[in-house]
Amino acid sequence: MPSPKKKRKSPDGSDQIKLLAIDGNVPFPNIIFPVVVREERHLQLIQEAITSDRIVGVFARKNPDDLLDESNDLFEVGVACLILKMFQSPDGSMRVLLRGLHRITLDKIIKEEPYPVARVHSLVETAGDSLKTEALTRAIADLFQQILALSPVLPEEIQEIVFSIEDPSKLSDLVTSALNLKVSEKQQILEENRITERLTILVRLLKKELKLIELNAKIHDRVSSSLNQTQREYYLREQMKAIQNELGEDEESNPELLEIHRKMDSLPLSQEARDAAEKELERLKLMHPSSSEYSVGRNYLDWLLSLPWGKKTDALLELKKAAAILDKDHYGLEDVKNRILEFLAVLSLNKEAKSPILCFVGPPGVGKTSLGQSIARAMGRKFIRFSLGGMHDEAEIRGHRKTYIGAMPGRIIQYIRKIGVKNPLIMLDEVDKVGQDFRGDPSSALLEVLDPEQNFDFRDNYLEVSFDLSNVFFIATANQEFTIPDALLDRMEIIHLPGYITPEKIQIAKRFLVPRQVKSAGLKSAHIRFTAKALENIIENYTMEAGVRKLEQHISQICRKVARKIAEEPETPRVNISTRNLETYLGPPRVFKEEVPHRDMMGVAVGLAYTESGGDVLPVEATLMKGTGSQKMTGQLGDVMKESVSTAISFLRANADVYGIKTNRFLDYDIHLHFPAAAIPKDGPSAGVTVTTAVLSVLLQKKIRHDVAMTGEISLRGRILPVGGIREKVTAARRAGIRQVILPAANKGDVVRVPDEVKNGMTFFYVSRYEDIESLVFHGGIRKVKKAKNKTSKEQKER
Repeated sequence: MPSPKKKRKSPDGSDQIKLLAIDGNVPFPNIIFPVVVREERHLQLIQEAITSDRIVGVFARKNPDDLLDESNDLFEVGVACLILKMFQSPDGSMRVLLRGLHRITLDKIIKEEPYPVARVHSLVETAGDSLKTEALTRAIADLFQQILALSPVLPEEIQEIVFSIEDPSKLSDLVTSALNLKVSEKQQILEENRITERLTILVRLLKKELKLIELNAKIHDRVSSSLNQTQREYYLREQMKAIQNELGEDEESNPELLEIHRKMDSLPLSQEARDAAEKELERLKLMHPSSSEYSVGRNYLDWLLSLPWGKKTDALLELKKAAAILDKDHYGLEDVKNRILEFLAVLSLNKEAKSPILCFVGPPGVGKTSLGQSIARAMGRKFIRFSLGGMHDEAEIRGHRKTYIGAMPGRIIQYIRKIGVKNPLIMLDEVDKVGQDFRGDPSSALLEVLDPEQNFDFRDNYLEVSFDLSNVFFIATANQEFTIPDALLDRMEIIHLPGYITPEKIQIAKRFLVPRQVKSAGLKSAHIRFTAKALENIIENYTMEAGVRKLEQHISQICRKVARKIAEEPETPRVNISTRNLETYLGPPRVFKEEVPHRDMMGVAVGLAYTESGGDVLPVEATLMKGTGSQKMTGQLGDVMKESVSTAISFLRANADVYGIKTNRFLDYDIHLHFPAAAIPKDGPSAGVTVTTAVLSVLLQKKIRHDVAMTGEISLRGRILPVGGIREKVTAARRAGIRQVILPAANKGDVVRVPDEVKNGMTFFYVSRYEDIESLVFHGGIRKVKKAKNKTSKEQKER
């Protein structure tokens, strides 16, 4: 049948019309329908149309997502509409009620701003065979009546309207607009200006719609007999599956699911992970992509399939090369380097060896994190850092159940996915600062992660399948060992990084810090030079730390000042940083150390302390005052040191007869103990010997040697107990000019680890009981000769 001639006719007396684009609907003549207008230019279009002819041309969009290019996104046939009413919404949008007038064809958009205006012409409908048209009209009415009987959505009043319409064109427009058809199907009917052909298309669409409604009713009848609340999800899936099979829309038509299936086949998944992925994929096949459950399942498969199930990096097993890398990156730390090389040696002989769980314990700034990076390079593994400081929620480790809103895997699985291999080196920083409260205990969740006997079967709450972490090399770091939970500490191999002594810091500054900061400041070796004495002066008088972080900051400060000088005066000769000009760049010294006594004094004993800043000399002062026998302690002491003071005084009171101490000394006098640098908190079990000596001195009114330093804990029976931090304490004694040190006998093996340049010229006294100390700190000793006349009572023997 030849195409009818289109008669050009202006919709409002002219060949121009204001253009309004709508989404998700198709306008029809003689149909009243609402439109929500949100875009600024369309709001202006409606406002100006109201003040003029109230006529707009309404066209449906082909792609509702493309809001930028209306010229190429509109269907060619639309409807000229009359604006009936408009309502302003509180959110700024406008609801407009339109009535379709007649079909129009879009010729050209002749204006884009401030709103689109188009040149259009009207479509003239052509009637066909009257008998065929009447038959199609009756068929449409009959089919529509059947649909109304089965569909609960359509109102019954529309049936009376349909049977009252005699015009076949109006009938087709009304029925089409009432049905829930696709936009493309409605547009097909709108564009057909031959009435007979239009009715034929509508009959075909009505038959398809009726079959779908009947099929839905059959499915409902088949499953409704056994339907209950727990079977609702199964019913919905079966219903969707039946509809998809009937329409020929099976899972193969979804390219996204096909891509997931191909990816799943290409990965070496464990059997458990493969079963979980297949189960989730089957669920997705029964869901519509726009549902929220589909997004949850899709994200789960993304996480599951993006993990490195079989991907590893080849470990570097050349011991000489690994040793060279460790030596290049760090000075000293021989114990740590030897432990890493031992593991590499074992791995070279046994490929299936489990990775150890190392824990570096040491003060801030000693290079724990950077050492982990060097180990990763030496082993040829990828490195990633995971900070545990302040973590409270155990879900950060194990993840959330995927049923929660916004659920994600834990940080361990996240980092494994990010790094892309299953055998990286993961550094768990600040393991001693993990929080614990009502929200959970992350340290308990770490037990499974850090246990080589369990972590091959690590289960994240989100994935709910086993993932092997036994190939991961975990290294933890901590500042203090005693704050780590015992169960977690038991799973780790502790390696202490005690901090650097001054000679080591000088070497580190020369080899690493100075070259790095000179380069960072844009300088060259020809611009600046640090003398060894200047570096030593910075270490001793401007920093108080076990590490080298503050030292590097001061070197950086000097380099910046030199860089400014050279930038202002390019001809400046090389700047030599020495002890003479150091204050020019850093100002006066900032570390004021506690001075040791320069002569023998009464009530002042020289102790040795181990702090986060390394070793230090800690003189302890004691004095007697008229009072009631009470004790007073100042200097911000912790509970451990307070107990040491109580133990020392109890020991002296129990042995008052041995030392010839008058009884009224404890009853009529108050004892005041002061630990200098009162603003700094102090705690730790190493001050017992020093406190005992200081108190005994004031009780006996005897002076203490000023050239002897001591450390050790004391028991109620006078035994000297071992302490920690020997390396740092001995270094502090040498720095203070003290060459004689009293140490517990049990710490004799720790002196071997003290560098020779520190030990040379020093004398060490190893004691196991307090009577061994008396002759070392008091000239001529202090025990009474009457000791031979001691009572033989049972109580005295026990003492």
